[in-house]
Amino acid sequence: MAERDLKDVVKDKYGKAALRVSAGGDAACCDSAPSRGERDPITSNLYGCGEASELPAEALAASLGCGNPTALAQLNPGDVVLDLGSGGGIDVLLSAKRVGPTGKAYGLDMTDEMLALARDNQRKAGIDNVEFLKGEIEHIPLPDGSVDVIISNCVINLSGDKDRVLTEAFRVLKPGGRFAVSDVVVRGEVPPAIRRSVELWIGCVAGALEEQEYRDKLAKAGFEAIGVEPTRVYRAEDARDFFAGSGIDVDAIAPQVEGKFMSAFVRAVKPARP
Repeated sequence: MAERDLKDVVKDKYGKAALRVSAGGDAACCDSAPSRGERDPITSNLYGCGEASELPAEALAASLGCGNPTALAQLNPGDVVLDLGSGGGIDVLLSAKRVGPTGKAYGLDMTDEMLALARDNQRKAGIDNVEFLKGEIEHIPLPDGSVDVIISNCVINLSGDKDRVLTEAFRVLKPGGRFAVSDVVVRGEVPPAIRRSVELWIGCVAGALEEQEYRDKLAKAGFEAIGVEPTRVYRAEDARDFFAGSGIDVDAIAPQVEGKFMSAFVRAVKPARP
């Protein structure tokens, strides 16, 4: 699928997810299979009760992530944070609380419905040091060297041009700035039927990078101190839940992906000096 066609599909699915939340429903991770009414093996149990209680219910309901980057990114007071693909704003709002009034949290999203939901959640939360921007993660609308920390939650895998995403992330980070994202990562070969599935690309699976490829792309973009830390490894039963309704032969595929897909915390640093 062409990159622009993929963007249009992702935008459509995420826009519908935002509208469901605005209407009082829940979103599913990466809009994978919201009608199943089952436990989503990727999104479940990502945020603690304390974090959830700090924010509007709609922010939590719109969480489409695979991790909790704000809990792992070691944000400091005064930091400027950028969330790539900020969705309903949960990680932006949590980041804003952590960096305090002397810091700032930006959220970048290409979907009008998600931006409207995020701004409404910001209003309900009463948090001022936040700005939501419309744009694509391949073309970040911020100047060079303007951000201390980049976070993202299960979004980079959705891009059809990951090299561009990582190059842009490197550009907007300050020297010594940190890349600290949650993403789905692959270890080992993945059945071609998964890679070909548009629904599973939208579901954060088909577009996931293999771990070494992720490391190589980060290094190519200029990053150092690269690390990939698994936070949740998915088993065959998780795959059965996730692939249900995708058109894939679940019984045949699930055993082949045992332990190959994982949510991971991906770290890297922009060198302090050129």
